[in-house]
Amino acid sequence: MTFASALKNELEEMGLQDISLDENGYLFATLPSNVSHEVPTIGFIAHLDTSPDMSGKDVNPRIVPAYEGGDIALCPEENIILSPGQFPELLDHIGEDLIVTDGHTLLGADDKAGIAEIVSAIEYLQKHPHIQHGTIRIGFNPDEEIGLGAHKFDVKRFGCDWAYTMDGGEVGEIEYENFNAASATITVQGRNVHPGYAKGKMLNALRIAAEIIGALPSQESPEQTEGYEGFYHPTSIEGTVDKASFSLIIRDHDRGIFENRKQFIYNTIADINNKYGEIVAKADVRDQYSNMREVIEPRMRIIDIACEAMRRAGVEPKIKAIRGGTDGAQLSFMGLPCPNIFAGGLNFHSRYEYVPIPSMQKAMMTIVHIAELVTQQ
Repeated sequence: MTFASALKNELEEMGLQDISLDENGYLFATLPSNVSHEVPTIGFIAHLDTSPDMSGKDVNPRIVPAYEGGDIALCPEENIILSPGQFPELLDHIGEDLIVTDGHTLLGADDKAGIAEIVSAIEYLQKHPHIQHGTIRIGFNPDEEIGLGAHKFDVKRFGCDWAYTMDGGEVGEIEYENFNAASATITVQGRNVHPGYAKGKMLNALRIAAEIIGALPSQESPEQTEGYEGFYHPTSIEGTVDKASFSLIIRDHDRGIFENRKQFIYNTIADINNKYGEIVAKADVRDQYSNMREVIEPRMRIIDIACEAMRRAGVEPKIKAIRGGTDGAQLSFMGLPCPNIFAGGLNFHSRYEYVPIPSMQKAMMTIVHIAELVTQQ
């Protein structure tokens, strides 16, 4: 809320209108149209929170000017190195200024880069009034990193025909496909007796849980898949001989295959229960989010505009599928079509996170050109 309040003050100083910050941490504002004819109202969205995977406290960023290639010592004393040997994409940015960490925290470019790009684009439009644009809404939300960023997003109050999240990675990326997603909790009720007298009596819940996990196709895991390939992914396990439980996530881009994956879990539990002759295991499978392609594909003009805007910004569009989910996926099914555009950062959620400044500038100009194109069309 502290960051949102500071950002609200900045938007007020810029002279934006309809600025609101609600009790849940959602910050909205408006740049009014500068044309007389009717133009669709569009939005740009970024999230305020950063990943819990790495500390975001006391971030100490620095700029590596005109990167020359080779290793970047983030913390020489502890030999924490950002190296193209591990991250070959670094070499795509030779000659560019890079913002990096000191090796002890994440950078927070996910999604502070997106926030900076949106605010800078609005400021650019204000300073260049000859660029015609319709009403532009901007929104900054909390809790994206824990999957709750859209849960209390007031789509009706935001009031847009469509929007874009500025939350992608490498320059040029545009994404309107994401995983269908579900979570599953498996509980196993064992039967514990003294191990010295356990033959024919004991049911070890931990072994049965491991047996269920072992039944998952080994080649259909995150570490074995890419592109449009889906997976099963156990995420946690706890228990004793008497009772055990574990969680997993289920992902696939294809709706039919996704439904089959969920059924596979139930079938596996049924097989286990049949094997032991009693109900020892139960599964609770719940949908999390859906592939926004279902919403976006009938309105591909939204994507065409973004691609042309990138080209005008000197960027070749790279349409790709997200191996995950975004706020935009949930918002799309809430009535706000919302594909995802690059913010320019790399190695998100880690101490090796960095963002090339030219990539942020291109993202900013992509926003400007989107606003211009919507008005022209």
